[in-house]
Amino acid sequence: MNPNSNRLFRLSSLLLIVFSASSLQAGLKDGKLDIYWVDVEGGAATLIVTPAGESVLIDTGNPGRRDPDRIVQVAVKRAGLRKIDYLITTHYHRDHFGGASMVAKMIPIGQVYDNATFDDMPNDPGREYFEFKAEGRHQVNPGDTIPLKQLKGAPKLSLTCIGTRRTFISPPKNAKPTGLAEKHKAKDRDGSDNANSVVMLLKFGDFEFFHSGDLTWNQEVKLVAPYNLVGEVDVYQVAHHGLASSNNPVVLMALKPTVAIMNNGTTKGCSPDTFAALKGTDSIQAIYQAHKNLREDGATNNTKEQWIANQAKDCKGHHIELSVDVDSKSYTVAIPANDHSQKFMSK
Repeated sequence: MNPNSNRLFRLSSLLLIVFSASSLQAGLKDGKLDIYWVDVEGGAATLIVTPAGESVLIDTGNPGRRDPDRIVQVAVKRAGLRKIDYLITTHYHRDHFGGASMVAKMIPIGQVYDNATFDDMPNDPGREYFEFKAEGRHQVNPGDTIPLKQLKGAPKLSLTCIGTRRTFISPPKNAKPTGLAEKHKAKDRDGSDNANSVVMLLKFGDFEFFHSGDLTWNQEVKLVAPYNLVGEVDVYQVAHHGLASSNNPVVLMALKPTVAIMNNGTTKGCSPDTFAALKGTDSIQAIYQAHKNLREDGATNNTKEQWIANQAKDCKGHHIELSVDVDSKSYTVAIPANDHSQKFMSK
C-alpha cells in the first residue's frame, strides 16, 4: 500500500469511528416533546422524541423495505436521531410489528417492550421478530412506565402502560363512576390479537397523548367504565386506523380529546361510523388523516383537505408531526409537505 492509500485508509477508518459514535447519540435536547406519525399506509408507526432527546417508537409498520425506510428517514433526517432508545410493539399483527427486524438492521434499537409470549396467544410473530438485535426485551404490564430521562427544569414527563392483554390498571383513588357503561353498546367478541393491544398514555406537563394500538370495542369500554382510567387528553391517536371495530364513542366522551390523528390508508380505516363518532365529539377541534379516504364513501368521510397528509393513491409517504412547547402549555400539529401547521392549547 502506498503512503497516500495508507493515509486515505486511516481517514476512512476515522470517519467510520466518528459516525459509529454519533450514531448512538439521541435527538436534539431542545426541551420540546415531538411526535411523528410515519405514513406506513394503513399500518402504524408513531415516533416520540422527548425533551431530553430520547426516542420511543410505537410499532414498525409492515414487512419489507418501504415502511422501515420511511420510519428511519423520519427518525434520522427529520428528528435527528441515531438510535431508537425504546421500541413498543402494541400487538402481533403484521402491520404493527412487521417492520421491526428491518428497522433494527438500519438503526440501533435499545429496549423492546411488548407482550412477549403469553397464554392463549392468538398470533405468534415468529423468530425473526423475537430475535432481531436489541439491547434488551421486556414484557410490558399494566402500570409499567418507560424509564424516560427527565430534563432538568422541564415539565414532568411520563409514559405509562394503561392496559394490555385485556387487563387494565386500577382506578385512581376516590374515582367516581362515569355512568358510561349504560351508553356502551356491545359488539361481537373480537378474538384476534387486537384485543390484547398495549395502551399507552404519554404526559408532558399539561399535555397528554393517548395511544391504544388496535384495541377493540368491548375492551375499550373498560378504560372508561365504570371508572375513567385515563382522564382527559389533548391528542387521541384514532384506534385501529379508524375501523368501526374500535373507537367506541364512550371513550371519546370520557377522554374529550382536542385533536384526533388517524393512521389510515386510502381504502383502510376511516370508516363511516368512526368518522361520525369523531365529528360528533364536541371537544375535537381537528381531525388529521394520514391518507385521504378514496373509497366510494370518501365524499362524506374525509376531514378538511389541509388536515390530510397524503391526497393521492400513489403517495410519497408524507408524515404528520406534532411539537409541544417547552412549557407544555401549547402544541402545534403540522404537515410539512403541505406547509400546514396549526396551534392548539393544552388542557
